[in-house]
Amino acid sequence: MASPAVPSTGLPPTSKPAAAPASTAAAAAPAAGPSAELAALPVVPRRRPWRYVSGGLALLAAGLVLRSVASNPAFEWSVVGSYLSAPSVLRGLLLTLWLTAAVVALGFALGTLLAVARLSDNPVLQSLSWGFVWLFRATPLLVQLLLWYNIGALYPTLSLSLPFGGELFSVKTVNLLGPVLTTLIGLTLHEAAFAAEVVRSGVLSVDQGQLEAASSLGLGRARVLRRIVLPQAMRAILPPAGNMLIGTLKGTAVISVLAVHDLLFSVQVIYNQTYQVIPLLLVATLWYVAVTSVLSVGQYYLERYFARGATRELPPTPWQRARTGLLRLRARTVAGR
Repeated sequence: MASPAVPSTGLPPTSKPAAAPASTAAAAAPAAGPSAELAALPVVPRRRPWRYVSGGLALLAAGLVLRSVASNPAFEWSVVGSYLSAPSVLRGLLLTLWLTAAVVALGFALGTLLAVARLSDNPVLQSLSWGFVWLFRATPLLVQLLLWYNIGALYPTLSLSLPFGGELFSVKTVNLLGPVLTTLIGLTLHEAAFAAEVVRSGVLSVDQGQLEAASSLGLGRARVLRRIVLPQAMRAILPPAGNMLIGTLKGTAVISVLAVHDLLFSVQVIYNQTYQVIPLLLVATLWYVAVTSVLSVGQYYLERYFARGATRELPPTPWQRARTGLLRLRARTVAGR
């Protein structure tokens, strides 16, 4: 039986089919062309000229203020430079630094105990801790210092005696509590009241699931607080704690009313003799600014240290930001050429 006839195409058996019409290729080309061209275009950030204008005006105002301060003869900068490293001023600065360090260390130690008592399940400890915080936060610092300075009028002597053994020792309060020790006690108790709330807020900021996981592992409360809660709470504690540290440094100026030879009192003694009030106050101001700046840098790096694990990348340091800004400025300058 003969096979059906196949229509002839007129092409050799091995030849390829004809190419697509030119119109079809031309229609398909624009579909991919614009996207490729757009991808090749450079990305230019939006121009914000008013940002540069406002920045320039702010720099101009700051420069005018600095020029006025530097050229005003009433500041007597030569006198400021001569007293900046005076022995009496340096002794007052050392006492200020010692008081600040001691008050912050003792205040946060006592404040941590008060915060733990406030968070405990014991109603007596909760009430006593709340009462302590309420009393010392409600009373001005200067009033507290004056009351401690005049404690001898309330308790002339301090003694310790046994119920049936008589008096063991007795000492006069005036001889026991001098101005420096009175200042240390008053500032520490005042600091502890605020530190207790700072620590308590930091502990409450820790996720409850962390505590439940620790309890499921059978860890004790003290170990949970020391190894799990406090390391995580430090991220919330450090910013207000740094503010309290700087506030305590400046708050020590209040003790000059008790004739404690801190930085401000030492400066006051000098200008009461020389009548150079403004230059001597500038000496104290410059020392306060210098110490506060150092403490601010330390606070920044502590916060950066305890931020490990909380973020994927640590925030850049000021030096890294400055270097990045200079590199961007240099790149823009080269591109503008």
